[in-house]
Amino acid sequence: MSTLAVETHALAENVEFTDDDMIVSLVDGRKVVVPLVWFPRLVNADRNQLEKYELLGDGEGIHWPEIDEDLNVSSLLRGSH
Repeated sequence: MSTLAVETHALAENVEFTDDDMIVSLVDGRKVVVPLVWFPRLVNADRNQLEKYELLGDGEGIHWPEIDEDLNVSSLLRGSH
């Protein structure tokens, strides 16, 4: 029997939003969906501010300059924020 080890050093390539969630597309094809309520600055931002994000490094992080928020992509996979 073999097991699959999931790499937690995730790299983002795109970020999208619904009314309630943030969807982070990773370069390996996975998508991480997290509730915006986990992040007070994001949940209180307007759609225009949310869509003005920058990927940090090779996609290790996400930064929103207008609302001064930074997220580590690997921490989204671990469920911590």
